[in-house]
Amino acid sequence: MNLPANHFQIPILACPTPKHTKKSFRPQSRTPVSKPNQLFDSQAFTSPSISNDRPRTCECFDFYKDLVPYGEAWSWQRRIVRDKKSLIERNQDFPDTLIILQHQPVYTLGTGSSEEYLNFDINDAPYDVYRTERGGEVTYHGPGQLVMYPIINLRNHRMDLHWYLRALEEVVIRVLSSTFSIKASRLEGFTGVWVGDKKVAAIGIRVSQWITYHGLALNVTTDLTPFQSIVPCGIRNRQVGSIKELLRELQSSTGCVKANVPHYNDCQLIDITHTSLIKEFSEYFQLEIHHIINPMLEIEETPQRN
Repeated sequence: MNLPANHFQIPILACPTPKHTKKSFRPQSRTPVSKPNQLFDSQAFTSPSISNDRPRTCECFDFYKDLVPYGEAWSWQRRIVRDKKSLIERNQDFPDTLIILQHQPVYTLGTGSSEEYLNFDINDAPYDVYRTERGGEVTYHGPGQLVMYPIINLRNHRMDLHWYLRALEEVVIRVLSSTFSIKASRLEGFTGVWVGDKKVAAIGIRVSQWITYHGLALNVTTDLTPFQSIVPCGIRNRQVGSIKELLRELQSSTGCVKANVPHYNDCQLIDITHTSLIKEFSEYFQLEIHHIINPMLEIEETPQRN
């Protein structure tokens, strides 16, 4: 989907460090990301059958090494959704879109979230707090957490919100299994991905005229301390986990892993998880990922914080 020429570019850093600045994310240049190869085939969950001879295209705005302010990423999503709706009204086809990034530290609440799940005064919050139109309760986003925002037309996949939520969960479950040999699962009655009693991925979506936005957040190397200031996803009797933490536990368990399990540093874990996420997303949704080089995304008025 072509975007107006007055957009600006966003740089990729070698390995992000937390920045609590509230300035706009400014342009420089970025490095191309290689196109994923043929993808892992899982029998755990059946992907939708697509009648097209070739997979549909998905444009990928890949900022996975960046720390993007939440309000700006939210603004991008709303702009892209609006553009796609306009094309639907004109009966024009368009590619799906995937945005992948990390956020500066922030708390977000779903449309019906209760402030009782905040363990702080919302007027004196440790980080910015946004109330959004996604589903779900309060969660935390920050460095070391990979966030995927699929903006896809469910008319070309399956017009079923329950299926879509389960599909996002399945993408994460396949990543954990195929890349890290971590057995993850769903928890009946809840949305997200779990390893034991620890939630490693939160999912909250919005769908408008069958166009999806918001998405999933997977804790990779995330500092889990900020989750202590909230009741994550409104679930009081469960914990939050990360891939880094789970691998450390596996490596220290006798008889649970092979002796040659690699020890990744934080940047390697982010890189490996990012590659696997895009592969599994591409395969499950049967989309051909086209990475946008030097992408330009428009910042409209940044949504207000609480």
